[in-house]
Amino acid sequence: MTEVDQALADARLAYRNREWAAAYDALSELAEADQLGPEDTELLATASYMLGNVPDMLDAQDRAYRGYIDGKHPLPAARVAFWIAAGLASRGKFDEASGWIERGTRLLEPVSEPCVELGYSLLPTALRHMLSGEMEEMESVSSEAANIGREFQDPDLLALAAQTQARALLHLGKSVEAFRILDEVMLLVLADECAPMVTGLVYCAVLEGCYESHEVRRATQWTESLSEWCGTQPDLVAFTDQCLAHRSEILRLKGAWSDALLEAHRSHKSHARGFAAAQAHYQEAEIYRMQGQFDRAEESYEGAALRGGSAQPGLARLRLAQGNEDAAVASIRRALMEADDLLTRVAILPGYIEVMVSTGHLEDAGRGVGELSEIAKQTGVDMHQAWAASGAGAWRTASGLPEEAAPLLRQAIRGWEKLGLPYDLARARLELGRALAAMGDVDAAGLQFRAARDAFNELGAEPDSRNVEKLLSAAGRDQPFGLTRRELEVLGLLASGATNRAIAEKLVLSERTIDRHVSNIFAKLGVNNRSAATALAIRSGLA
Repeated sequence: MTEVDQALADARLAYRNREWAAAYDALSELAEADQLGPEDTELLATASYMLGNVPDMLDAQDRAYRGYIDGKHPLPAARVAFWIAAGLASRGKFDEASGWIERGTRLLEPVSEPCVELGYSLLPTALRHMLSGEMEEMESVSSEAANIGREFQDPDLLALAAQTQARALLHLGKSVEAFRILDEVMLLVLADECAPMVTGLVYCAVLEGCYESHEVRRATQWTESLSEWCGTQPDLVAFTDQCLAHRSEILRLKGAWSDALLEAHRSHKSHARGFAAAQAHYQEAEIYRMQGQFDRAEESYEGAALRGGSAQPGLARLRLAQGNEDAAVASIRRALMEADDLLTRVAILPGYIEVMVSTGHLEDAGRGVGELSEIAKQTGVDMHQAWAASGAGAWRTASGLPEEAAPLLRQAIRGWEKLGLPYDLARARLELGRALAAMGDVDAAGLQFRAARDAFNELGAEPDSRNVEKLLSAAGRDQPFGLTRRELEVLGLLASGATNRAIAEKLVLSERTIDRHVSNIFAKLGVNNRSAATALAIRSGLA
């Protein structure tokens, strides 16, 4: 064996062992000596990508393409052209990407027989449909590509195309069909049948689909699998930021807030970009908000927005917690108005309903409840159904229908228990306590309030804990919230829609006296306007 043959054998071994730094160094040295064929140059491209070096990856792919062209091998050259286009598109160089797509397509024009490269040629078309919001067309094209992958038993094409098809189905609300396809895709990935770069790309795309559609069970399982896969490759740079960001969200949902913050901070240190960076900042913001660290939450929501993500619905909830109800209403309304697809709307609606109920915009809240309930029926996703039941229960209590609210909130509690999400479970118990209090069942309300308080205390959710303490105090006193009997009387009339002048006439008091009573009521309830006081009075059974 010659020295070059030995060096090439060592480089291929390092590649198979996923020793990316060693493979990159060895293959780069051979490439500089012009000792690599196009197939091994593709290995260099993969090693470059796994080390986070996209420019070197594109350079190696370009050389592989030209090697195939020089060797009169148009089919593999076409496949490499499509990979180059994907790499350029990921860096925002869409014009160059379009040129490479055209180049690859022209290479396939003389091909008369079916081949796997024709399947790869369909993937850029599916991507264009996705960017244009044409989900039905995206599903059709990627389904055709996936069938070609099955026909030619090409696991890479099948995995890439099928996960794209599933993502389209998720946006169309066809969750059952989508997750059936994703389960098939993950069998290929977990069995290590795909190339390393394809494995990482599919992991991230599938997990992003799970998070977009709030499929917590699969997201938890596959995030752990991604963590294990990354952990077997010490040199790996690509995909680790997505892994950390996904883990951060799972840990937050499961109530391990300290660990979730740690993973988000690690994602920052890995210089995460794009979706992963935005997601990590959003997870931080949510935890800071629920802990009552509002200034830090503000900074993190801003960080999510600056990195191309959304700060909603968390930012609207922050404004509500800060007492800025007008800003909360305005921002959540705008967010829902701009949400133009099903998955974006279903993520915004729970916060929208919460803000509208809390600020007394019950007609708006009712429309949100109706839409969320319809989406939950369509998708069948457990988290969507729990959100729908929670929102509908809170809205019915605020609307003076606690008897209708209680069964819905018990349904929500069962849903959150099944998913194992303690914060959402505590919030549902809090709402059930309000419904029971409004029905006059003080003892049962107290049980729910105490269960919610204990959960909030364990999580470190201080604002929620203080809120439930007020409700517990109100449930156990003849004078809820410290209101005098006259203030309770004024609050009841205020909640009926009476003006201060009408209340004064009714109680045979001066309007100035009523103004003072209303100001005291606002202060004791911790609200800033009549609509919020009315909503809280109804939810607490005071009106």
